[in-house]
Amino acid sequence: MRLFVFGIGYSSKAFIERVKGRFDWIGGTTRSAEKAAALEEQGIHAFVFDGTTPGDGIGDALARASHVLVSIGPNESGDPVLNTHADEIATARPDWIGYLSTVGVYGNHDGAWVDEETPCKPVSKRSVQRVTAENGWLAFADENALPVQIFRLSGIYGPGRNAFENFRKGTARRLVKPGQVFNRIHVDDIAGVLEAAMAQPSTRIFNVTDDEPAPPQEVVAYAAELLGVEPPPEIPFESADLSPMARSFYGENKRVSNRRVKQELDYTFLHPNYRTALQALRASF
Repeated sequence: MRLFVFGIGYSSKAFIERVKGRFDWIGGTTRSAEKAAALEEQGIHAFVFDGTTPGDGIGDALARASHVLVSIGPNESGDPVLNTHADEIATARPDWIGYLSTVGVYGNHDGAWVDEETPCKPVSKRSVQRVTAENGWLAFADENALPVQIFRLSGIYGPGRNAFENFRKGTARRLVKPGQVFNRIHVDDIAGVLEAAMAQPSTRIFNVTDDEPAPPQEVVAYAAELLGVEPPPEIPFESADLSPMARSFYGENKRVSNRRVKQELDYTFLHPNYRTALQALRASF
């Protein structure tokens, strides 16, 4: 089996690490020659891809790929992979195609539960582009009779990217907006869900999120408790100094269900909530 990954980053690296023993060859893209060299040192065949033109050597690699993961976000021109390498993927006819998306496509639901059948009503420009990209991949699957699985990821955390790191950097804050919750997913569970889904190729959408949407200030307070330090003071959302992008996240409030992943993929989450995950991360922090 041969795996090709468009966009080797935090989540896709975790997936590669989990499944590398199952593949005879693993390759993927990055945006710079320096990052490509680093990937080569890790045993990953690297290709430079700027997202606007076909990358050198990518077509040949795709021709032999049995599995393709797309971990590159769309832009105003659409999905970079569909725009540049769709024909080559269609010709190669891989056994499995995965596309990493976001739960942001659901938009705001005032804290109500949503699942994969909930209509998308994206708010932000980036989420509107995601819906367009998802639809492009679903159309690609239909036109070419190929399995494309779309994974809608919630807020990603894990080693090197968690509440403890914010304390270490002195950036931990407890913002409070009454009724606000966020959905989260540990990077190891992203890798686990992808592996489980890869064994059942289909054209399907899966929410990849843990069991417990929770207020952000609770996560910070629990991390402080595990560290044995005082939590930062609560800051009302209305008076918080936030970037426009950060403030926009608080405009979307929903609880995302992971029932389909559990039922259809028979997947058991390694970190079903932020408390168990932070306990594990604290042990290695």
